[in-house]
Amino acid sequence: MKKIQLNLNKQLRRYNLYFLAVVSLLMLLSSSCKKKLEVQNPNDPTFGVNVNSESGIAAYAKGGIYWNGLNYGDGWLGDSYFSLPWGYHELMGDAIGGGQGSNNQTTTMGVPDKFVADPANPGTTTFTNPSPQALGIIRSFNTSAATSNGNNALYYEWVNMYAMINACNQTLEVLGSIPLSADKANTVKAWCYWWKGFAYAQIGTIYYAGLIVDQSSIIVSKFEKQSDIIAESNKNLNLASTTLNAISNPGDYSVMISELIPQQCQVGLGLPLSSTQWIHTINTMLARNILLNHLAPFVNGNTAATINKASIPAMSTADWQQVISLCNNGVKQGDYVFTGRTSASYSFFHPNWGSVASMLAASNQTTTYKLGERLVQQFKPGDARRANFTTANGTFFGDANTNSTRYSLLDGVTAGLTGIPILGTRQVGKLEIYIGPTYEENQLMLAEANIRTGTIPAALTLIDQVRAYQGAGVPALSGSPLTTSQALNELTMERLAALAFRGLSYYDIRRWGWTYSIANGGGRYGCTLLFGGNVYTNATIDYNYMDYWDVPADEIDKNTPSDDSAPVKNTNW
Repeated sequence: MKKIQLNLNKQLRRYNLYFLAVVSLLMLLSSSCKKKLEVQNPNDPTFGVNVNSESGIAAYAKGGIYWNGLNYGDGWLGDSYFSLPWGYHELMGDAIGGGQGSNNQTTTMGVPDKFVADPANPGTTTFTNPSPQALGIIRSFNTSAATSNGNNALYYEWVNMYAMINACNQTLEVLGSIPLSADKANTVKAWCYWWKGFAYAQIGTIYYAGLIVDQSSIIVSKFEKQSDIIAESNKNLNLASTTLNAISNPGDYSVMISELIPQQCQVGLGLPLSSTQWIHTINTMLARNILLNHLAPFVNGNTAATINKASIPAMSTADWQQVISLCNNGVKQGDYVFTGRTSASYSFFHPNWGSVASMLAASNQTTTYKLGERLVQQFKPGDARRANFTTANGTFFGDANTNSTRYSLLDGVTAGLTGIPILGTRQVGKLEIYIGPTYEENQLMLAEANIRTGTIPAALTLIDQVRAYQGAGVPALSGSPLTTSQALNELTMERLAALAFRGLSYYDIRRWGWTYSIANGGGRYGCTLLFGGNVYTNATIDYNYMDYWDVPADEIDKNTPSDDSAPVKNTNW
């Protein structure tokens, strides 16, 4: 069935994009009058069953997320949501670079407008991009024709997330006809609300506008502004939490959650989470929605930096307090969370090219993505986690931009790394992809909020906890008399290091102001960069990236925005 989807993908692009997302679920229907489904199951994609039983609805709900949400339409670079859509996040977060000659704009989406490798000698070390990202790439290639040729970066995340939303809507609509106990039904409901909340969060955190769709297989033409999409995410996350709190039979819950999570993912931290642990995840996700969609500028050591021409407001004291409140009841150390793992066959992503981390886990001379110098510099000298990186493969010299690198990412399993997180591997089932929030993310959000509200000692302890949890082995910060600027420097380094390849890098450097034009108060300073065969350690980068993407042309060309729609193009660019 997966091959059929990928083959049909190009043909279906001529239709409305939301219709395309709907098709991903309608393809599961073998006959509406017989009420039969060909359900995409991560463990058996040819699994067919009448959806009139517990096993049927579980398979339907599971396939709708892991195949239709995290795999459908991703047969380009890699084969899942974790390879190309997340790849753009890591490219723009400057954690990775794009290789020469690679497709899907991966060579261009992460190229800044300008950099000065050595500010003391700008005349000979300055690079200016002839095709700036915002107008030269995003706007120029946001067309249906460019999508057909695999050149529209805005297309893929939209397809994945609206396929997931539609899957959840269909599951909720079918659920009432299934003979289930109240608590098993509530578990499925919470599942749908959680994943709808997740999907709307991804849409609202990257696109300038989106659609709120409450029913399956319909066309909605009113586009809502970005903040309303995040509000819809929060609404669904809170519905999931309320529904979980109503469950009184833990046995029924345990049976159903075990059926909903693919077997290959039920390893390590991906074991079926308790309802309490799930609520912890929801709280951390609610905090993430606040943090990633507000500015908290910290530019060139300036804790009071301001950014002009931004699409989102700055964090307020009330926002920081809300983050603290949510994270205090967020993901705890040892909590099970939502993860993805590969399997030997019928996996919803491939061990070799299904994720950014696996694609990187080889020599920089051969990989499509390149391990970024700016990522490696976030790990302090002596940090045990640096064992994930090697210079043994030599230097990759890319185009005159920022993708040249001395480093490759080791296959951590093959290399026998222990005591630290393995950042990349191509071994089946050995790489744990965190789909939602984690303990480290929760603690670092709490740390940042504490710094910003004047409780630096508590924040330093939290950063130490994360470094200890990941086996970094660096000297503790606790007790150090750090200034706010120094504490934030430690925080930004640790977020970029500890949360590498989790799809968050771009959002972090955006909210800190680094991706905005230097002319508007942004920019990134003190960067390690290879240019002209030389290594520089104090480079200045002027990214000037579009902070929130326009709605994909595939949608607006076929689904004309209603008169009361919000703007579908970012008015700041």
